[in-house]
Amino acid sequence: MTSWLPLSPAERSVAIEVLVHGPLSRTELARRLHLSQGSLTRLTKPLTESGLLVEAPAAGGAARQGRPSQPLDVRAEASSFLGFKITADTVYGVVTTLRSEVTDRLDRPLATHDPGAVADLVAETAAELAARHPGVAGIGVGVGGRVRERAVVAESAFLGWRDVPFAALLQERTGLPVVVENDVAALVEAETWFGAGRGLDRFAVLTIGAGIGYGLVLGGTRVPFDEEDRGFGRYWILDPSGPLTPDGARGSAVSLLTVPGIEYQIRAATGADARYEDILAGAGAGEPMASRVIGEAARALGTLVAQIANFAMPQKILLAGEGVGLMDVAGNTVRETVRAHRHPLAAPVDLETRVSDFHDWARGAAVLAIQVLVLGRAGK
Repeated sequence: MTSWLPLSPAERSVAIEVLVHGPLSRTELARRLHLSQGSLTRLTKPLTESGLLVEAPAAGGAARQGRPSQPLDVRAEASSFLGFKITADTVYGVVTTLRSEVTDRLDRPLATHDPGAVADLVAETAAELAARHPGVAGIGVGVGGRVRERAVVAESAFLGWRDVPFAALLQERTGLPVVVENDVAALVEAETWFGAGRGLDRFAVLTIGAGIGYGLVLGGTRVPFDEEDRGFGRYWILDPSGPLTPDGARGSAVSLLTVPGIEYQIRAATGADARYEDILAGAGAGEPMASRVIGEAARALGTLVAQIANFAMPQKILLAGEGVGLMDVAGNTVRETVRAHRHPLAAPVDLETRVSDFHDWARGAAVLAIQVLVLGRAGK
């Protein structure tokens, strides 16, 4: 399973380059890493002998002359990884390959937030998945909250946790390496290595759903910040005269854009409860109140995307989360607002939209475990 460990720093750089950008010919790999062909041969030999790297067919299946042109790729099935996303009421689990392709899923209802009981449930779920997929090399866990050193949940409001050493609790129960991270940070890492941000120098992720999440990648590396998941969206004011909700300041991103914020606005205006999906459908059908609330949300989202583009200057912005159905109903308003808040000669914003379920967040957590195993340390 992991007979190719441990990797030297030089071997690790080769493995990561092929893992993230492969398959690559030896010539291209040497060029990317500024290595001589002799040095590259020395570094790749143990990786191919151990089975981590394999020689892939040349493009188009045609034979190529000379080993320097023979592509190298990662053997994705060399190890499996488990990823978990913990919400207030459910543990979502996935199994992935070394290249983060999801091969299995398993979810369990969460009846208590006691840290030990949650660790027991995650460990039981991990054991069931591992029984179906022998060769699990590590576990990643994503939670909504602040996490220290990818090990301790410093604060998680929805779980009621403070200073919970969850990585240690889970490792004691599973015997596997465990890494814990803020769920948005995990998603950003996954998209940087294997998704929308792969190969980009500057990349941003904006998530809308139960809350507002934001991540920035510069120089191909995620930028950590102290306010991560401290509810900064409550103070990201997009419309000073906008709505006020229990969880967000007046006109904030939380009040205008989150699923609970939009549902609260409808309830406050009509006295009736409505699900987010029904509000979107109502706006699409032209219902006045739903149209007004969704229109305000779309303008707020366009303003927010433009602000990110103006100040962070990313090559791409990924919009993800369970709330991005807003784009299906009011995407034109979002795009018009983005243009209105940008210089007339500014390049168009490359905005990619992806509806994400909780298994996508769990996959992001699995990528953390992949990083730790390949990088050899808990963090980038």
